[in-house]
Amino acid sequence: MKIICIGRNYTAHIEELKNEKPVDPVVFIKPDSSVLPKEQDFYIPEFSNDIHYEVEVLVKIKKVGKHIETKFAPNYYDEIGLGIDFTARDLQQSLKEKGLPWEKAKGFDGAAVIGQWVSKEKFKNINDINFSLLKNNEIVQEGNTNLMLWKIDELIAYVSKFFTLKKGDILFTGTPAGVGSVKTNDYLSGKLEGVEMFNLNIR
Repeated sequence: MKIICIGRNYTAHIEELKNEKPVDPVVFIKPDSSVLPKEQDFYIPEFSNDIHYEVEVLVKIKKVGKHIETKFAPNYYDEIGLGIDFTARDLQQSLKEKGLPWEKAKGFDGAAVIGQWVSKEKFKNINDINFSLLKNNEIVQEGNTNLMLWKIDELIAYVSKFFTLKKGDILFTGTPAGVGSVKTNDYLSGKLEGVEMFNLNIR
């Protein structure tokens, strides 16, 4: 299993981090060791003083595909989920300033939260799904897949140009505005169309 992530896919998030709007999707990888085990708390790593939450809609690939055309992309997934791309923002900024890769800031142990999965058939329109993240029971991020610069099927087609997609691979589709830091004893929960998909404590 590989975790393929998309950065800068929501205009408001690009603006809040003062990033340049990309011409093509920004793609990076998280190792499978970054997945936070189910029912486990998230522990703030000692190498960062600024861990940010980034809630994202997830897609689970169901079969092998390469050079997939956008119109055929729906044939490659049946399930939609919600998760968090935890980011060591201070470390990421330092690496970016030096022109270095982000992996240490994005792929550390526990940096990928993967919630429950639901059939895509439960949604009337994949490109119109509401989702949110709550911190200590207050909404901190809200988004809708219709605000993506590149929609899910377009992302699958684009990514498959570079990486062969395999059954079980997970696509993180980008985060909306509202990212922020977590502190010890915070409580996070994510909702997809109002249904809770995950919850976890910060330690």
